[in-house]
Amino acid sequence: MPMNNASTVADGTNPLDLFLRIGLEEKTARNTIANNKVTNNLVAVIHEAGVVDGCDRTVGNLLYTVATKFPANALVHRPKLLAYVVSLKIKSPAQLEAAFSFFSSIGTEEYTIAEFEKACGVGIEVSSEEIEQIVNEVLEEHKSLILEKRYRTNVGELFAHVRERQRWADPKIVKQAIETKLVELLGERTATDDKKPVKKKKEKPIKVEDQSVSVVSPAQPTEEELNPFSIFPSPEENIKVHTEIFFSDGHVLRTCNSRTSLDEHLKKTGGKVRTRFPPEPNGFLHIGHAKAMFVDFGLAKERGGECYLRYDDTNPEAEKQEYIDHIQEIVQWMGWSPTKMTYTSDYFQALYELAVNLIRSGHAYVDHQTPDQIKESREKNEDSPWRDRPIEESLKLFEDMRRGCIGEGEATLRMKQDMRSDNFNMYDLIAYRIKFTPHPKAGDKWCIYPSYDYAHCIVDSLEDITHSLCTLEFETRRASYYWLLHALGMYQPYVWEYSRLNMTNTVMSKRKLNSLVTEKYVDGWDDPRLMTLAGLRRRGVTPTAINAFVRGIGITRSDCSTIRQDRLEHHIREELNKTASRTMVVLHPLKVVITNLKAGHVTDVDAKRWPDAPSDDPNAFYKVPFSRVLYIERSDFRLKDSKDYYGLAPGKSALLKYAFPIKCTDVIKGDDNETVLEIQAEYDKEKKRHKGVLHWVAEPSAGISPLEVEVRLFETLFMSENPANLGDDWLSDLNPHSKSVIRDAYAVPSLRNASVGDSFQFERLGFFVVDKDSTPDKLVFNRTVTLRDSYGGKGSN
Repeated sequence: MPMNNASTVADGTNPLDLFLRIGLEEKTARNTIANNKVTNNLVAVIHEAGVVDGCDRTVGNLLYTVATKFPANALVHRPKLLAYVVSLKIKSPAQLEAAFSFFSSIGTEEYTIAEFEKACGVGIEVSSEEIEQIVNEVLEEHKSLILEKRYRTNVGELFAHVRERQRWADPKIVKQAIETKLVELLGERTATDDKKPVKKKKEKPIKVEDQSVSVVSPAQPTEEELNPFSIFPSPEENIKVHTEIFFSDGHVLRTCNSRTSLDEHLKKTGGKVRTRFPPEPNGFLHIGHAKAMFVDFGLAKERGGECYLRYDDTNPEAEKQEYIDHIQEIVQWMGWSPTKMTYTSDYFQALYELAVNLIRSGHAYVDHQTPDQIKESREKNEDSPWRDRPIEESLKLFEDMRRGCIGEGEATLRMKQDMRSDNFNMYDLIAYRIKFTPHPKAGDKWCIYPSYDYAHCIVDSLEDITHSLCTLEFETRRASYYWLLHALGMYQPYVWEYSRLNMTNTVMSKRKLNSLVTEKYVDGWDDPRLMTLAGLRRRGVTPTAINAFVRGIGITRSDCSTIRQDRLEHHIREELNKTASRTMVVLHPLKVVITNLKAGHVTDVDAKRWPDAPSDDPNAFYKVPFSRVLYIERSDFRLKDSKDYYGLAPGKSALLKYAFPIKCTDVIKGDDNETVLEIQAEYDKEKKRHKGVLHWVAEPSAGISPLEVEVRLFETLFMSENPANLGDDWLSDLNPHSKSVIRDAYAVPSLRNASVGDSFQFERLGFFVVDKDSTPDKLVFNRTVTLRDSYGGKGSN
């Protein structure tokens, strides 16, 4: 029963007046009014209990407890408990808690009165004499401690000991008996009793010199960290109330499966978990879908169950075979194997027949309002003028819609829900609309198509899905989901919403992604700057790293955070640091001539593919030519030296990694006397230690240039962390430096045979992957991530 502070209930009574009549204190009553859910529950409880005209304060307080604590999985039994409360057969908080526990354990199942009354202590009267005797026994057992602490004794602990022996004792009498006995034992309270005890200072342990290294034990991971799927119930538990739907007329719908419905479902599934991953085939999947896959496929895998890949193909205008093929391929790339692949369009006939049943039962009608008129009536909470048209008329019109006798936009089928609900997703949602567009799979058989709100829950039920998992923006649709399944008398899956994955410096709205692609702001759906899974793959990110990232952020319901990209990059580095072999590439080459090396002389030196590889493993090394002419990074040379600079400078030495130290002996400049064209240097055969270590690439033979490659460097696509907050100006936030291309980088010869998708660590530069634009004549590399790890606080080896 939705209401606000100033609202009235169905009989015209102000909720505040209603709460005061049952004896609630005014402060409590006003605080209750501020909470819509508690207000709705308490109003419903008062009506169910039949005390609209008021009741004793003791009963009123118990009713308030029922409204706030009664187990949601057993709401069908609440009226019975209220009858016991009003008749004072249940009159204490202890009895009420026992009742809650009893009903929570049985859910919607039947029970006997004898079982219930025994569990709740109905009819058991504990006399004052019995209570006094138990109190005496408890105080006697704790007498020494009481005498020591006097009136600082924890009375709550004494009370708990009494309840352990007699749980049905009246708490007021117990409290009074304990206080009386304390006075008898200790005498009247003195001024000393009221003084605060002096806290004893903790003695500092004597400091002992200990040369041993202290070992800090790592914090034990929580159960949810070890198994993020432990929060989900088993299929057998899907008998509880899913949700309460409060209608504006005062009616409350509590939706749940009947035992018969659940048993039939469990028979079909064999009691296994069955989930579904239901993407719309209207674009490429992004990293948010990686989280959805992890939740849907991950839960099924963890429980030994099944997960369907279901294409939610209800909008033929936006769907393409290209997207269908991409989704199937990318799901497999991410490491998931669907048990079955289905389409919502597989169920178009069944959905149509169920819509007819919905009309026949008075739960749907054909509406002729335009989209703008529907929008306006929803904003004003006004019924459609066709809402109450005869059922037979709606049936005929719906058939006309199906046969193509009504024009596009001239009619819709709407569900008859509640236009004055607190939940706008109960405002007579559209179930079917007319679209004279052929369907990619169903062809031209249909010209009416079901909406997401209509089809999604029904197909979940038809496929016997056990857990329907989705992101939090769908939480307000839960009422509509269960309303429809209840109206059709269908099995109801367990629905749970989790927070969507939001990332900084990017957009993940399909509409915005489509704009970026179609308007050529990026180079296709797989542009490495995008957070599409195709883009991440082209950038060299592995599915293992993506899944580790998703698992690390968890599947909680917290929806107020945006994850920084450097957190994802941390997991990428963790993975590539183990799998990408090392090599050397010079991005901006500066020529170095070794003057004390003979012209034409070339020798091979051993370079390590892996930093920690054993020296006796021949596969851990590759050969690098060292010759008279080689190239270093232009940034590794300065004309002016400084103490904090470890590169090469006139008269200064630096070590060429895996080779020898070289010392700059001369610099050849261009005509402007500033541009450095060439460095002349001498090498030292003795490999001495140097702070400055440079990567390099040499001519493989005299006069032959090194292997030339193209290297593409990527930064974040947007400059601000949340470009979506800029509204219509979001495109103005595009980073003009998000992509830079180096077309004449030099690489060591061993890279010549690299294939598309191969990943490497370019020493001192970062991780790179071979791009699909590579040709037999020239390799193209995309930078995956830099070496520096700003999230994990370390760099890669």
